[in-house]
Amino acid sequence: MPRSRRGARRGPGIGRACSPPSEEEAGSEVLSHCSSASEGASPAEEGAGNEAAGEQGQEEEEAEDRLKEHMDNLLDKSAKTRQVALQSLRLTFSSKTLSEFLLERRLTLTDSLEKCLKKGKGEEQALAGTVLTLLCLQMGSGPEGEEVFRSLKPLLISVLTDSMASPSARQSCATALGMCCYIAAADLEDLVLCLSCLEGVFSPPSTGEGGSAPTQHGPLHCSALQSWSLLLTICPPSHIKNVLDNRWLKLPPLLSSSNVVLRILAGETIALVFELAQYVEEDLCHQDTEFLRVQLKVLATESNKYRAKTDRRKQRSIFRDILRFIESGEYQEETVRFGLECMYLDSWARQRTYQAFKEVLGSGIRHHLQNNELLREIFGLGPPLMLDAAALKASKVSRFEKHLYNSAAFKARTKARSRVRDKRADVL
Repeated sequence: MPRSRRGARRGPGIGRACSPPSEEEAGSEVLSHCSSASEGASPAEEGAGNEAAGEQGQEEEEAEDRLKEHMDNLLDKSAKTRQVALQSLRLTFSSKTLSEFLLERRLTLTDSLEKCLKKGKGEEQALAGTVLTLLCLQMGSGPEGEEVFRSLKPLLISVLTDSMASPSARQSCATALGMCCYIAAADLEDLVLCLSCLEGVFSPPSTGEGGSAPTQHGPLHCSALQSWSLLLTICPPSHIKNVLDNRWLKLPPLLSSSNVVLRILAGETIALVFELAQYVEEDLCHQDTEFLRVQLKVLATESNKYRAKTDRRKQRSIFRDILRFIESGEYQEETVRFGLECMYLDSWARQRTYQAFKEVLGSGIRHHLQNNELLREIFGLGPPLMLDAAALKASKVSRFEKHLYNSAAFKARTKARSRVRDKRADVL
């Protein structure tokens, strides 16, 4: 499959990114301030700057030494030591960009992760799958990332389809298989194989049109469905049509699952399928989808007391958006801000992609959006902004300014709500 698929069909606005209205002015002011400050620096200040740079270099060397130690510990005889090393690698890979450091060590690390997946149990396998995903994300979509994916793809499929393996290990492998395939798969055969494996997890052969899905689902089914829907966003039109013809009807039975997360994922995936149908000029409305609309309306207004209040509120909100999109094509746009930049989530494909990376990176998603070239390419953000530490520090808003802004926003919000309440009182 051509590597240019990253910038190919992902829905309207997939390359949209934005910056705050005053970013250029703020950036120029910050840079000019920093340049003027550096021009007038005294010898003492220059010495302090050199000392700070030396300390930073020493800290980087110590961090690299710790990373090497963690990698060595992956081969330790103690399972606890291996798990601690995997946890440390997971935290480091998700919070930093280390592509250059990992480039020459990827083969050694891949072999170590393979041993953890083969010989480890439960938690160790789950951590190894997560670290593998992060390693592939660090390597990117080039030959190095493809090499990592190809070497461990059979093992990921083996653990995922092994009913005797621990649920946490299978869940981690489902996420790793979907993410690594999305990032590094270059052949259509790999993509189709991964889709088939994931579909077999969340939708067994007995579940299909006219069938009933089992009501008990767990995190494994959620991870498999999330990865499957993520891979749909990079499928060629021919395979999308195949999915639309006979496979998407396996999704509606999942709306009756007892797992609220799976219900929501199934609803979002159905909306994604309708969106992809528009891109390939297929009309799903001519099919018998009335039963689906009824299900979505029930979920958008459900008030059953046996469900948790927070679950009901979240479910109603999301399914109202899903139903609105299917009936009128209207999507509720979201904005994600990071550093001096922001980007729009203005399609179901874009939202699914962002949520998948956020699930893996956690709080490190903002750092990677700012610095990881792969993510910036996927979301159309362009090259990373080149701002030094002084410029970033100068661009930050002080705590007092944040307090003033939040106070003004709170007052404005209170006034707006008061006006609405007054109008409602007049009507009543």
